Amino acid sequence: MSSENTIGLSRRNVLRGGAVAGAAAAAAAVTGGTPALAHDDYKEGSLRADLVLHNGRIHTMDRHNRVASVVAIADGKIVYVGNDERAAKRLFEGSPRTIDLRGRVVVPGLIDCHNHIVLMGNRPGYHTPLENAYSVADVQNTFAQRARKAPKGAFITTIGGFHFNQLREGRLPTLAELDKALPDNPAYISIGFSGPSVTNTAGKKFFEAAKLPVTVGPDGSIASGTETGKATLALRQTLLNDDERKRSTLDAMAYAASLGLTTHLDQGAFQATGTPSDGAAHEDNYTMNLPFLSIYDEGRALVRLRINFLHQDTDTNVTTLQQRLLNAFKFFGNDMVRTGAIGEFIAASYFGGPVFVEAARRTAKAGWRVEVHSLSGSDFQTQIQGFEQVNAETSIKDLRWVVAHVPQITEEYVNRLKKLGGGVNLTGWQYLAGAGPQSGPPFRMIVDNGIPAGMSSDGMQIAPMNPWIHAYYATTGKNALGNQINPGQQITRQELLTLYTRANQWFLGGEDEQLLGSLEVGRLGDVAVLSDDYFAVPAERLRQIRSVLTVVGGAVVHDAGDVR
Repeated sequence: MSSENTIGLSRRNVLRGGAVAGAAAAAAAVTGGTPALAHDDYKEGSLRADLVLHNGRIHTMDRHNRVASVVAIADGKIVYVGNDERAAKRLFEGSPRTIDLRGRVVVPGLIDCHNHIVLMGNRPGYHTPLENAYSVADVQNTFAQRARKAPKGAFITTIGGFHFNQLREGRLPTLAELDKALPDNPAYISIGFSGPSVTNTAGKKFFEAAKLPVTVGPDGSIASGTETGKATLALRQTLLNDDERKRSTLDAMAYAASLGLTTHLDQGAFQATGTPSDGAAHEDNYTMNLPFLSIYDEGRALVRLRINFLHQDTDTNVTTLQQRLLNAFKFFGNDMVRTGAIGEFIAASYFGGPVFVEAARRTAKAGWRVEVHSLSGSDFQTQIQGFEQVNAETSIKDLRWVVAHVPQITEEYVNRLKKLGGGVNLTGWQYLAGAGPQSGPPFRMIVDNGIPAGMSSDGMQIAPMNPWIHAYYATTGKNALGNQINPGQQITRQELLTLYTRANQWFLGGEDEQLLGSLEVGRLGDVAVLSDDYFAVPAERLRQIRSVLTVVGGAVVHDAGDVR
């Protein structure tokens, strides 16, 4: 019996059982489609299925940038890439599931080499990404859609990952506007790390009655800083429990899959204090991964996760880091979830100094990778100087140490880092609120230099997770207001896609380097079928691209359902 399918039609064996269907419905409120939580495709802890995709424009992103029309995946790995559907099917003993792509553009599942998806999965309430909203009406529609699939009275929230700069009105919605969208649910919207924020009438009532009452204006506004901190804390203390964290984890995974993001290198969080000083980027680094690990243990995960360990010791004893190095294993796990590096902080003084150098020294001696982040015109200098100091004692040239974000890095220091065997990962975080005149990062200089470089989102606190928004920024230099803030540093769409795929193999390292990032025989079958022709759409349309079909290990994990 043939198992031919056409994109947009129903697929057999996609949703299994009531529990799976319930999780899918919750996730659909975020993604706008129905993710296929394919329990039956989990084998020995990994997604492994048979699938033939044909009649597509499949950009393999191999070293020759070959384009094919057929890709075949058997037991989770690619067994054929080419142009002969019959030859592909002959590689299977039975009749593999087959999908006609109808000429759509296909790319490898994207790799985000620096983000905070674990924080997103631990958000209180029904977290709803607003990075794709461009007006107050869009916010209202997105929240209303989310509420239709959430329980009555449930908090609909957005914490980080967007900015009012992207909205046509240049402001947050008002209490009245949120009331109109959510007559039966409280709402909370907060930008960046610590606001400002806004709520509706039901939310105002909740916040004003909190243990630490929040000052809410008549228009629903909540000031940035302490007031937003109190509001976020109240939500965390009231709403979060193990089951809610797992539900939110599935939502985060489903959203990522809807974008074509199939592998995530998570960078941890600032250690939570349980006080209003905690912002969007705070969580308990020692427990925040547990809901994700539970989902992997249950065979319900939709995307791949790599876990970095963030440390912020304040003295040269570097106590927490030392215990990590003694008691954890690097690159430990399977192809769905495994540990990574120390980062994106190795010490509280992330910009350098004695504690930073001691942390780097011990990490080098233990043979671990390091990732640190740079946000200014000087921090990368002291960081790379610290790397050089450590390298003089213990070679780090084979450890692939990374400096992230690098908005102002110079070519002199790029060369010094390259000499140490290091690399840089890039992000368009300046898109939301950057103002220029040279907001960076210097994409053009870095790509031309040849240092190992990859693309990331840093989503979703001060940056969106959506890779197609970052593609827009990297290829145009324009921010959310449409202003040019990174002149002379644009790269091509092909270069940007390379940074999100093949180039990011280097940042994963280990087994992953040979398994992910390109569509080649022997690699894992991670694929994204795009809603639009990435290479041809107008620049402004880049931000609206989505995946209409996302595949991990040959298993369909996101299906938009109707792509016509």
